[in-house]
Amino acid sequence: MAQNRKLRLGAFMRPVSIHTAAWRYPGAFPDANFNLEHIVRFAQTLERGKFDAFFMADHLAVLNMPMNALKRSATVTSFEPLTLLPALAMVTKHLGLIATASTTFDAPFHIARRFASLDHISKGRAAWNIVTTSNPDAALNFGLDEHMDHAERYRRAREFYDVVTGLWDSWAEDAFIRDVASGEYSDPSRLHVLDHKGPYLSVRGPLNIARPVQGWPVIVQAGASDDGRQLAAETAEMIFGGTTDIASARAFYADVKGRMEVLGRDRDHLKILPGAFVMVGDSIAEAQEKRARLDSLVHYDSAIASLSIALGCDASQFDPDKPLPNDIPETNASKSGRERAMAVAARDGLTVRQLAQRLGGYAGPAFVGTPQTIADTMEEWLMTDACDGFNVMFPYLPGGLDDFVDRVIPELQRRGLFRTEYEGTTLRENLGLPRPENRFFPAATQARAAE
Repeated sequence: MAQNRKLRLGAFMRPVSIHTAAWRYPGAFPDANFNLEHIVRFAQTLERGKFDAFFMADHLAVLNMPMNALKRSATVTSFEPLTLLPALAMVTKHLGLIATASTTFDAPFHIARRFASLDHISKGRAAWNIVTTSNPDAALNFGLDEHMDHAERYRRAREFYDVVTGLWDSWAEDAFIRDVASGEYSDPSRLHVLDHKGPYLSVRGPLNIARPVQGWPVIVQAGASDDGRQLAAETAEMIFGGTTDIASARAFYADVKGRMEVLGRDRDHLKILPGAFVMVGDSIAEAQEKRARLDSLVHYDSAIASLSIALGCDASQFDPDKPLPNDIPETNASKSGRERAMAVAARDGLTVRQLAQRLGGYAGPAFVGTPQTIADTMEEWLMTDACDGFNVMFPYLPGGLDDFVDRVIPELQRRGLFRTEYEGTTLRENLGLPRPENRFFPAATQARAAE
C-alpha cells in the first residue's frame, strides 16, 4: 500500500445535517437548509478546510413517512440544487459543487444543459450525482400512478448517462472561433448532432452550450445494489458509499474496483467515499456525551416508529428505560435491519429509548472521538483499501462543521493525509481524475485539423 495516499473529502449537505434532530441542537441554525446566508457560510468554511466538494442531496417528494414524524423533520423544505449551486459558485473559488439529479423523472437535455452551465459558471467545479430515485411518492409528482421497477430504472439510467455525455460532446473544443472580421461565430464542421433513439429515450441534440470546462462534469453515484454497483463501475468517477463498518467497506471497495478492471477502467479513476458521521470532542467521553445529547433531541414518537420498523414489531410495548427484551419474535421484516438494531443496542448498552432515538436520528457509521482518534480511524480506512476518502456528515451546523475544519483537518494535514492547498482549479484536477476525450472530436483529429 502506497504511503503517500491522500484522503478525498466531500461534505454531505442537505444542506442541513443528516441527523433528524440537528436543527434542535444548542447553537445550531434551525433554518440551516433554507437560509442562503447560512449556506454561503458553510461553503466558505468547507473551502477554508480544503474540502474537495459540497454535495447537495435532493428529494423529488416530501419523504414518505408518518405525518407525526414528518412534522418534526427539517427535510420538508430545501432549495433546488441547480438553483443554489450557481449562487455558491459566485462566493467560492475551489470547492467542487455536486448536485443530485434524477434519471427517472428528468429529461437528458435538461440535465446536460444545466450541469454544463454550472461547470462554465464555476469554471470547472461541477459534478452530477446520478440517482434513479427510490421514493415511490416521487412518481405521483410526475404524472405516474406507480413507480418504475428497480431494474428498469437502472437500465434507463445507463441509457440516460450515454445521452447526457453525448450531448456534452456536441461541440469540439475549437468550435467557437468568434472571428469578428469575417463575422463567423462558430464552425459547423465542429458540431455533432447526437440523434439518439433508444429503448427509453429519443434525443436529437445538439446541446446549445459549449462543451463543459472539465469536458464532462464529474460523474457521482451512490447505488449499493448489484445494479447500482455495476452502473458505478461502468460510469462513476466518485461513489458515496453507505457501508456500515470497515469490513463491509473493504468488500465494497474490492467489488466495485474489481468490476472496473473487468471493464478495462483504471481503478484510480473512481474515488470511493463512504459516509462518515463525525462528532468531535476534547475527549472520547465528551464526544459520546455530545452524541447522546443530540440523539436525545429526537422526539420519542418518531424514534419508536423507526425502531418498530427496524425490529418488525410494535416497539412501543417495551419499557423505554430498560434494555431490549431478549425474546423479540422474528417477523417478515428485514433480518439485517433487526440484527443491526440489536447489535447496536448490545454494543453501546442502550435502553429502548436510547436505541430508538439513535435509529430515529442517524443510525449509520459514526466516528465519535477526539481529532486524534478520528484521524486514526480515517487513516486506517484509507490505508487498508476501505475507501479513498469520506463523504463527511456533520452532526449539526455550524458547530459540527467548524469542529471538523478547525480541529480534525489540521490533524489530518499534520499526518500528511490531506492537502494543505488545492492541486488545481477544477474539481477533476483536485480529485486526480482525467479529462474525458470528446468521443466525436478526438484530440488526435483536432491536432491534425490544426496543422
